[in-house]
Amino acid sequence: MKKVALHNLGCKVNAYETEAMGQLLRAAGYELVPFDTGADIYIINTCTVTNIADRKSRQMLHRAKKLNPKAIVVAVGCYVQTAGEKIQEDDSIDLIIGNNKKKDLISILEAYEEGHKAEALIDINHTKEYESLSVTEQAEHTRAYVKVQDGCNQFCSYCIIPYARGRVRSREAEDICSEMEKLAAGGYQEVVLTGIHLSSYGVDLERENLLSLIRAVHQVPGIWRIRLGSLEPRIITEEFAKAIGELPKLCPHFHLSLQSGSDGVLKRMNRHYTTAEYEKACQILRCVFEEPALTTDVIVGFPGETEEEFLETEAFLQKIAFFQTHIFKYSRREGTKAAAMEGQIREAVKGERSKALLKLNEEHEVQYLKKQTGRQVEILVEEYLEINGVSYQTGHTREYCRAVFVSDRDLTGQIVSALGIKALENEFLLCKLL
Repeated sequence: MKKVALHNLGCKVNAYETEAMGQLLRAAGYELVPFDTGADIYIINTCTVTNIADRKSRQMLHRAKKLNPKAIVVAVGCYVQTAGEKIQEDDSIDLIIGNNKKKDLISILEAYEEGHKAEALIDINHTKEYESLSVTEQAEHTRAYVKVQDGCNQFCSYCIIPYARGRVRSREAEDICSEMEKLAAGGYQEVVLTGIHLSSYGVDLERENLLSLIRAVHQVPGIWRIRLGSLEPRIITEEFAKAIGELPKLCPHFHLSLQSGSDGVLKRMNRHYTTAEYEKACQILRCVFEEPALTTDVIVGFPGETEEEFLETEAFLQKIAFFQTHIFKYSRREGTKAAAMEGQIREAVKGERSKALLKLNEEHEVQYLKKQTGRQVEILVEEYLEINGVSYQTGHTREYCRAVFVSDRDLTGQIVSALGIKALENEFLLCKLL
């Protein structure tokens, strides 16, 4: 039995695909082992979203070869698609497998070990095929991420992903629901619909869209919570919000990608909305749902971002008052339009702007948690801890607030009702069981 070590870099979609490859390997008789314990085959699912991600991918590939120079080192995924000749010249890599070929992992490995060459890299930009991968268990034991879509047609000026993942390709709803039935049978009660550009789900299918998929998933027995991955604000119409508001399993937690609160910066980013349109989407959600958790991403220091444009972003975040804001310093990515733009911002300036928004995020997070006090919440219990003789249990509410309560009974994996008591400094909501 050959030993295989897997390592994942990057997003939730990558993590899902790494889990799926692990299940393919186990089913084929391979033994999965921790990365540092020594393996016959190392498989690194790479990321290419930034130049730093490229470097980390190369570092992990080189580390694998150092751990066992005789091992087969396999580079998989997004970095493989964009690296071009660089990856062909890297002596640490024995085998490359691009996107949409992960499903063929076993046959590619077998062909390589027999001295044959398998087709392991395609022109990702000219395929309409959705790669068939599925999982029945994941590293998290209470919440399952389910990939429903791949590819992106947006071409934001800072992003390389459309070139690494190709155009939008959607998974059939029947296949998605079948996987969720298996996950429910395995004890999972919460699922997160994820993809490279989730809002585009169904644009390549005849009778499907994201709303019809959510409705189909809502019918799966045993699944009691449905979360949505990152959404484009333009998908939030009154019709869409009212429709999902009628589905009790849909969690009131929405991650709407923003990137900047300045219309000038949004235009240079090639984002297809204005701050006014974004604000309207937030208002719609807050009208349909009671205190929904709104979270977002922001990039500081985008090329040409003036102090005035940054202050516009800061003021916009203050106005919307998100539950959580994930802040990223702009990272130049070769091969994108933004990398060639004039007005690249100094790292020190990016750091100052990031620090200011991080402070604002901390304030908003505490404000939102305080709004949860005095309210009845539902917690999916994820962990049981004993500290100084006290039994603490933690989990997440439907709004994705981290909650903690005291109980001597181990309730891991159960959904319990509680009362929000206090917002704690460590970003937890202290609760009392009802």
